[in-house]
Amino acid sequence: VSLGRQLELGEKELPTTGLAISEVFKRILNTIEVSKVNAIFVIDEIDYLAQLVSKTGKDILYQLTRANERLNQGSLTLVGISNDLTFKEKLDPRVISSLGEEEIVFTNYNVEQIKKILEERINQAFIPNTVQEPALNLCAALAGGEHGDARRAIDLIRVAGEIAERQQSDQVTEDHVREASLKIEENKEETSLKSYPLHEKLLILAIMKAGGQSTGEIYASYKALCKIVGRDELTQRRITQMLSEIELSGIITGRLVHQGIHGRTKKYKLTIAPELVKKTFKDDLTLQDIV
Repeated sequence: VSLGRQLELGEKELPTTGLAISEVFKRILNTIEVSKVNAIFVIDEIDYLAQLVSKTGKDILYQLTRANERLNQGSLTLVGISNDLTFKEKLDPRVISSLGEEEIVFTNYNVEQIKKILEERINQAFIPNTVQEPALNLCAALAGGEHGDARRAIDLIRVAGEIAERQQSDQVTEDHVREASLKIEENKEETSLKSYPLHEKLLILAIMKAGGQSTGEIYASYKALCKIVGRDELTQRRITQMLSEIELSGIITGRLVHQGIHGRTKKYKLTIAPELVKKTFKDDLTLQDIV
């Protein structure tokens, strides 16, 4: 729907209640055709979409890569951005065969490059000599050791500076950087938890309460929570889909367990602290009594 709006399809054509992906895609192609435009779709973190496609069976990428076969006027170019160099190996063979891609690889920043970027930002944002050299080195090392992500390093030094200021310290130290790293990670997880609709939140709570249990046991816990808060439960099939979707976010993790003659099942558990889940969901009036 967002793509449709960017192509100036009106709200009448794209109702807020949403449309099937195939219908939205059809309307987008029609707009390209009628307007005779050369549309460029840029999809950041396209590897996430590729995983979603394989999990839910929606062939969004396949439709995008074959779009020009359905266009007589105008064209559609797909640009995908990913930090995962191997994600194409997980794509549907149909997508790979129609992709016809040109791959451009941007190497990650190394620690020294990140340090130079930080020095430039520090000179602009901090009073001279207030950021200790070890703190600068730690920021560069943490960001360089993860993904070579300069944005991560800039966030670290910014939050470390805010922490130092609150503590009325005239120097930004390694301890401030370490505290900033923990704070950023916690904030990211908290934001992710808050963004979930009610039934996803109930499912996360069910996993927390039934930790490490099978899909069936988690579903039973979820149904019990729905009853407490006075909501109708979703089907087990839909809950199984939701588990896969939540797993993609990294909030939970699942592992297949073989049970001999009983086949196999998947068991899920939280990857974050239960205390953070409780703290975050306490603000939700519907969930206050069951957290």
